[in-house]
Amino acid sequence: MADCPDNAPVLVGVAAVMQKLDDHRAAKEPIALMEQALREAAADAGSEELLTRAEQVLVPASLYGYSDPGRLLATAVGAVNAQTLLAELGVSQQHIIDIACQRIRDGEIGVALVVGGEARYRGVVASKAGEEASLTAQVGVEPDVTLRPEAELWSEVESATGLGMPVGYYAIMDSALRHSQGLTVDEHRDQMAAMYASLSEIAAANEDAWSGEAVEAGFIREHSARNRMLAFPYTKLHNSQWNVDQAGALILCSAGVARELGVPREKWVFPRASAQSNFMSVVASRKALGGCAGFRLAGQAVQELAGVSFSDLHLCELYSCFPFAVRAQIEEMGIAGDAAISVTGGMTFGGGPLNNFVFQATVKMAQLLREQPAEVGLVTTVSGMLTKQACALWSAQYGVGGWALADVTEAVREATELCELVADAEGEGTVAGYTVLYQGDSPWRAIAVFDLPDGRRTAAYSERSAVIEAMQGSECCGKTYTLGAGQFW
Repeated sequence: MADCPDNAPVLVGVAAVMQKLDDHRAAKEPIALMEQALREAAADAGSEELLTRAEQVLVPASLYGYSDPGRLLATAVGAVNAQTLLAELGVSQQHIIDIACQRIRDGEIGVALVVGGEARYRGVVASKAGEEASLTAQVGVEPDVTLRPEAELWSEVESATGLGMPVGYYAIMDSALRHSQGLTVDEHRDQMAAMYASLSEIAAANEDAWSGEAVEAGFIREHSARNRMLAFPYTKLHNSQWNVDQAGALILCSAGVARELGVPREKWVFPRASAQSNFMSVVASRKALGGCAGFRLAGQAVQELAGVSFSDLHLCELYSCFPFAVRAQIEEMGIAGDAAISVTGGMTFGGGPLNNFVFQATVKMAQLLREQPAEVGLVTTVSGMLTKQACALWSAQYGVGGWALADVTEAVREATELCELVADAEGEGTVAGYTVLYQGDSPWRAIAVFDLPDGRRTAAYSERSAVIEAMQGSECCGKTYTLGAGQFW
């Protein structure tokens, strides 16, 4: 390791923790799960001193009520001099890891704790019991650093149609990709069902996965009492499962600190390269509604930085909040259709704790790279409605030139054609992408993004049964409808 300088960032401790208890009073709250993950990560590295020497604790925000979870954790593990960072929703999880790597490489800090977690299952269990799960009270304590997204994730034009949860946005984008690929509606549904059945098999073999049961493609594809349609053609089992109690922790330090503390060399995993785009645009404004320039350009950049080709990789974790995220990455990054796309089982079956899955995935990737030191692993990140994208390459071997970071935000901005988005368009419009939202077991409302004759865009809805039926039975992208007062027919 003489070729590895002391300032090289290295991942030395990892841990993923999970609980699934039917008594919410016995279950740990999110901050306790995160603390457990940190302590297990330190044990994994063989050095509890990493915790007390931490100079920054970096945490992505979630739906819990802690105002500065990093401070609670720093106090708990004895990192008395640590600065805290909180990344609000809409900030890429990989961006948090990259900040830690960059600060270590630049000599600003020697040890960073990157950790996140949720306990939504605990909350669901408490609610079913007619109670509320308790949380440590922390109000008015501000993080040393707060990261916020620079723009909104959706528009009023979109939300006026009834779009709210991400599933509807992703289903709309996926219909546009399906149309551009020339797939029929049934072919698209078959392809997604097969992909997610494969993910369920991976999760069944992953001891850290939320679900331990493989699921047949036919069950995933179809609407049923146990697998409701949410936004056609997405059923519940195409959705990230966020009602989980999971946490993941990464301990990063400089190679110099790792040597000083005697962290065994077989524990070291190096960040090889990272590329990220933080360009933000709302879904309906994207001219290429089924495309993603961010993944195309980030993928190209990270391969060039590391001198690695995705075609040579055997260990990949493609961010899998919804099928479109996976399918867009495969399309834009030129990943072979039969390539491995997950080591965890994905966010439906492996579990998708809100705003933390990338840490869970990186934990599993590090563990596999220790076992297979000749391999390079890819972990990708999505934030928002496929709004931000990132790719990271990891290896048990130190890469020539060390860790490198590319920010392709401006290149993505230039490569992304946007349409002016208008409300309540009148006249005719051509469907660019669409879905049908469900309420309970019944289809409720068809929602579509329309190209207008003057080049602008709008979004509208229809509750007409004939329209809803047509939009679930055949391809409607490219069809023309009449628009008025925010509706179409």
